[in-house]
Amino acid sequence: MKDYYQILGVDRNATEEEIKRAYRRLAMKYHPDRCSGDKEAEEKFKEINEAYEVLSDPEKRARYDSFGYTRRPEGFEGGFGVDFHDLFDDIFSEFFGTSRRPRSQPGEDLHYNIKLEFEEAVFGTEKKITIPKKTVCPICHGRRARPGTSPAVCRSCGGKGQVTFQQGFFRISRTCSACGGEGSVITTPCDRCRGRGEVEMERTITVKIPAGVDTGTRIRVEGEGEPGIRGGPPGDLYLYIEVKPHPLFKREGTDLICEVPISFPQAALGCEIDVPTLEGKVKLKIPAGTQTGQSFRFRGKGVPVPGKRKRGDLHVVVRIETPTKLTKRQRELLEEFARISNDDIMPQRKSFFEKVKELF
Repeated sequence: MKDYYQILGVDRNATEEEIKRAYRRLAMKYHPDRCSGDKEAEEKFKEINEAYEVLSDPEKRARYDSFGYTRRPEGFEGGFGVDFHDLFDDIFSEFFGTSRRPRSQPGEDLHYNIKLEFEEAVFGTEKKITIPKKTVCPICHGRRARPGTSPAVCRSCGGKGQVTFQQGFFRISRTCSACGGEGSVITTPCDRCRGRGEVEMERTITVKIPAGVDTGTRIRVEGEGEPGIRGGPPGDLYLYIEVKPHPLFKREGTDLICEVPISFPQAALGCEIDVPTLEGKVKLKIPAGTQTGQSFRFRGKGVPVPGKRKRGDLHVVVRIETPTKLTKRQRELLEEFARISNDDIMPQRKSFFEKVKELF
C-alpha cells in the first residue's frame, strides 16, 4: 500500500495548507519540464499528483485514512497537461494578487511605393502623400461602445478576462473566448466603427526624402503605421523608392555618366564645349587628338553619399559623330584629306593592322 503522507513528506495530522506547500515544492522539483527524459522523476511526479489528489480532498482523505489505498483515484489523468510556466504564473498570482491580461500589441506596418524625379532622388525632397490607414474612431474615441453607453461585464469570466481550470494544485488560466480577454463585452456598439474602435480614413502626411536615394531604397517613417492594440505602439510606414530615368544622365552608384557627341574636326583639332551637370553647364576643354569613348571627370558633381558630406563624380564620355550628309565641297575636302593622310596620324589604325599582319 502506498503511503501518500510519506510521498508528500508530511505528518498524518498535517493541515491542508501544509499539504499544499509540500505538494507545491515537490511538483516544481519533479515536473517533467524540469526533468526532461528522467523516467524516475516522471514516476515520482505521478505519485506526487496521486497523493495530492487524495489528500487535498477532505472526503477522499477521510476514506484513505479509514481504508487505505485500494485503487487509483477516480478521474486522475497523471497531471502532464500543465505548463510549467503556468505553474509559476499561478503561484505569483496567488501571492501577489496579479492576473494575466491580454498583452498589448504593436500596430501593423504600412507600405507605400513612391516615384521620384531624378533630381529629387539626387538632392532630396519633401513629399506629401495620402495613405489609407486605420485611426481611432472619432465618435467613440476607441471605446467601441455607442456614446452614452458602457461595456457590460463579461458573464463568462466575471470581468477577469480569463477562465481558470483547477487540476490538483495547478490552476490553468486561459483567455476568455467570450470577451477576448477584455473582461467586458460591447452590447451597444458604436454606429460609426461598428464596435471596432477604429475606422479606415485617408491621411495626408509630409515625408522627408534624404539626398542620394535610388530605386530600391527603403525609408522607414516611425510611428506612421496602423495604431497599436490595447495600448501598444503604432506600426511604422515604409516607403519604397522608384526613380524615374533622366534623359541625359545615367547613374552608377554615386557617380553620374553623361555622353556628349562631338564632331571629327573638334576631336582632331581640340576645342572647348559646354557640358551639362545637374546644377547647370560647365566648360570642358577637349584636347587635340581626343578619341571616341574618352572620359573626362568632374569631381564632386555626382550624387551625394547618403548620410555624408560627400558626393560622387560626373564622368563626361565623348562620342565622335560621323556626318551623314555631306555637301560637294565637304566631300572634296575629305577626299583630299584621305589622300594626303598616312598611318602616322592615326596610331590606333596603324596598330590594329600591324596586329592583323602578325596573325595572318
